[in-house]
Amino acid sequence: MKKTFCLLTLVTVLSMNMNAQVREGGDPKLSEVWQPEPRVITPGKTSQDAPSDAIVLFNGKDLSQWQSAKGGEAKWKLKDDYVQVAPGTGIIQTKKAFGDCQLHIEWKTPDTVKGDGQGRGNSGIFLMGLYELQVLDSYHNRTYSNGQAGSIYKQSMPLVNACRPPGEWQTYDILFTAPRFNTDSSLRSPARITVFQNGVLVQNNFSIWGGTEYIGIPVYKMTPDKLPIALQDHGNPVCYRNIWIREL
Repeated sequence: MKKTFCLLTLVTVLSMNMNAQVREGGDPKLSEVWQPEPRVITPGKTSQDAPSDAIVLFNGKDLSQWQSAKGGEAKWKLKDDYVQVAPGTGIIQTKKAFGDCQLHIEWKTPDTVKGDGQGRGNSGIFLMGLYELQVLDSYHNRTYSNGQAGSIYKQSMPLVNACRPPGEWQTYDILFTAPRFNTDSSLRSPARITVFQNGVLVQNNFSIWGGTEYIGIPVYKMTPDKLPIALQDHGNPVCYRNIWIREL
């Protein structure tokens, strides 16, 4: 038995030495991947500028990429290089539908602070028109944690509160994966989202529970692979600018 054990030990050591020699003296080309080759794009001058393969949804000049969710032209106010919610005119949404994407959007709550909690600088970004990333003045403004800025509304609170003071421009950089459904309409994989607010990670690959609900539990219903992105009119004059998207 002792001889057998010694023999097995010797074989193991020799095998480890041989594997080490293969790693050290093997052909490195065996682990190189040359095809396909990543396509070349031109990045923006800064991380906030649109790269060459992005679709610019709003450049400060017009709302040609947007329409009212009710139909017809978007009626929000164009001012300088930004667009401002016109309270009472309703949600606006992109004319084009999107699924998996990288989205950059900049927003600003009013300089003059009015109201508190959910009544202060409230709006929202709805991926596929269904899954809300909250926009809110959350600078020294307490509300329920899964309803403040950076939250996936009523689902996931932000990892930190990274809000700037009212009247200052803020950024969201979003990575979104659309849900997948089986042919029988059952859910195959949920939507997922990662969000950086002002360069700070606030949502880390969160698995979305379903479409945003104000009351009740979110659920999934089978949808097309792509749907418009929507911006919410919540009655506050929130501003948006520099909106661009990359389809993934």
